[in-house]
Amino acid sequence: MPWNRDQMAARAAQELQDGFFVNLGIGIPTLVANYIPDGVDVTLQSENGMLGMGPFPYEGEEDPDLINAGKQTITELRRTSFFSSSESFAMIRGGKINIAILGAMEVAQNGDLANWMIPGKLVKGMGGAMDLVAGVKRIVIIMDHTNKAGESKLLKACTLPLTGKAVVDRIITNLGVFDVDGDRLKLVELAPDVTLDEIKASTEADYVVDEKLKATA
Repeated sequence: MPWNRDQMAARAAQELQDGFFVNLGIGIPTLVANYIPDGVDVTLQSENGMLGMGPFPYEGEEDPDLINAGKQTITELRRTSFFSSSESFAMIRGGKINIAILGAMEVAQNGDLANWMIPGKLVKGMGGAMDLVAGVKRIVIIMDHTNKAGESKLLKACTLPLTGKAVVDRIITNLGVFDVDGDRLKLVELAPDVTLDEIKASTEADYVVDEKLKATA
């Protein structure tokens, strides 16, 4: 069966390595912090000027001054440091962040990403997305495989305004995991009990199936 939001986040957490500096996008990516593997020590970074974010606070213990880039209340750690957003973006643009796990509206088979606006709908702006995809060493996307109309979000070419061209490395959907492999995608994992026929029926983008494909538990 397809992964739910928490299972997708848990799968994305497997991308983290000990010592990584990590940026988590708004939405499903924020859940990744709940599934960091045992023995893996990572430092979470936020565009609004925080390095070393702690877990979400318990109800009644929120500090309105402690928020992440998505304006969710968070907690600090003993090692947390605070600084201006300009310094935070200098970290991002300078290649100091090892991995960013972001959401998306569309991803093209060559790694183009659209994740910041839908024409005609009110948006607050690009935020840090453009800087993240340009400056972070590895970009992993978490998103549903199809939109609410059942249409593929893995496309031959994006139809929405781009955040960045050829910037995505890996895509984790509720149906499986794809790597960007040149101008096409490579299916490297399936969610439990999801079939190759289901993938084919739900995917517009060109892709190949990895020879080592394995079903994940």
